[in-house]
Amino acid sequence: MQHLVAPSLLSADFLNLKQDIELVNRSKADLFHVDVMDGHFVPNISFGFSIIKQIKEIATKPLDVHLMISNPDLYISDFREAGADWLSVHYETCPHLHRTVQQIRKMKMKPGVVINPHNNVELLRDILPYIEFVLLMSVNPGFGGQHFIESTYQRIAKLDAMRREINPDLFIEVDGGVDTGNASQLVEAGADILVAGSAVFKSGDPEQTIRKLKTLS
Repeated sequence: MQHLVAPSLLSADFLNLKQDIELVNRSKADLFHVDVMDGHFVPNISFGFSIIKQIKEIATKPLDVHLMISNPDLYISDFREAGADWLSVHYETCPHLHRTVQQIRKMKMKPGVVINPHNNVELLRDILPYIEFVLLMSVNPGFGGQHFIESTYQRIAKLDAMRREINPDLFIEVDGGVDTGNASQLVEAGADILVAGSAVFKSGDPEQTIRKLKTLS
């Protein structure tokens, strides 16, 4: 299966958000990546339910919603109502992670779990059979435009070996510092979904950049 590309709207032009959404609609991208931050779990605040609903009205591709929030269990049904198709929660924010994942699936969304750069991927071994994707952060969560952490390649490879053993259908998603310079190496290591924000929306030709991330050319 060819890898997927998910432009991150956190790096879009908020004054021209509709224009950037339509750009992604036209492009070879597969998903919209939507980062939700609460100013508590991470030191930043981003999209709320009303904005996600408006994005959903325009987007022609699924919304991959990444919750960087405390107590995500309180809001799962709200994010489904807002338009999330994929929903990921951070490992450390869910004391009853299996139950959280079950609730996400019950709400007809693809459940995913996110781990930060300092987390050992072995933490996910017992939850892998119950989820559809893992989001590996390749920067510290909370802000766009950070530098890629090089140890990510080894973490992807380790997770890839685990999924072959436990859940071969699992997607491995990578977010943070992804660009046309490291995309090929990430896919070679085992990544299935590339999240790119600044690399896309700060480039001179975002559609061309998305094409390059998709084709690795």
